[in-house]
Amino acid sequence: MTADHLLDVDDLSREELFAVLDRAEGYKRALAADEDHGDLAGKTLGMLFQKPSTRTRVSFETGMTQLGGHAVFLGEDDIHLGRGEPLKDTARTLSRYVDCVMARVFDHENCEVLAEYADVPVVNGLTDDAHPCQTLADLLTIREELGAFDDVSVTWIGDGNNVAQSFALGCALAGIDLTVVTPPEHRIDEAVVERAGELGEAPETTTDPEGTIADADVVYTDVWVSMGQEDTRDTRLERFEGFQVNEDLLAGSDARVMHCLPAHRGEEITDSVVESERSIVFDQAENRLHAQKALLATLVE
Repeated sequence: MTADHLLDVDDLSREELFAVLDRAEGYKRALAADEDHGDLAGKTLGMLFQKPSTRTRVSFETGMTQLGGHAVFLGEDDIHLGRGEPLKDTARTLSRYVDCVMARVFDHENCEVLAEYADVPVVNGLTDDAHPCQTLADLLTIREELGAFDDVSVTWIGDGNNVAQSFALGCALAGIDLTVVTPPEHRIDEAVVERAGELGEAPETTTDPEGTIADADVVYTDVWVSMGQEDTRDTRLERFEGFQVNEDLLAGSDARVMHCLPAHRGEEITDSVVESERSIVFDQAENRLHAQKALLATLVE
């Protein structure tokens, strides 16, 4: 890789992105065949968590074990993140102990500080601005389902949040035709749209869900109320009325449905859609494991 860290998915070139996805597919096949793939034997991943997560913790920790390495969980209280020791000192100290750092934090700047001062690769496990590891899993899932990225059309519907923003960049790198449908108050950042345009094709953006699903191969959504936004819940639910992924919205469409989980069933997506045959959300969740293993091996080897 030309980059030392992965703070957002466009730290990868198109060629590097495809190489990571190819490697992820190889690891997935190796795991299914019970073949050894201990490419990170003796290596240690330090996992910094300011925001809790089921999928991020288990997939990274399990992934390091399957690669022959070890992962150390460090919660906010364990490292006094943001209080006491300066983050730059934490970064330099951890660099003496571990071979890679994964950080799941609120402020994207914290990841940037870690990357600036660490002597080992830093991976963004989620910030308020970006979720590149989710995008790697998303792209792996789409390629598995549809065989390639050529002529693939995806509609994102809901909040223009961190997941949407990284996904927009990933789609531009991969050559996927993306439409982003959000309420006016929750658009993706215009700077992200411009970055996507520089990488490839900028997403089409609209505030009207009508007509955006008919030609889509994949429909993707995420929660309307994320962690830390609970005090705005009522306002958000009102703004997102009409943006639910449900049977009526999908009528007449053969699109697969994706969701990065956890899902608030009955809000942004219905229970019946999550449980339907068109749903690939659990394949998508599994692919966090394989994509992150490929990323870690590529960065650390």
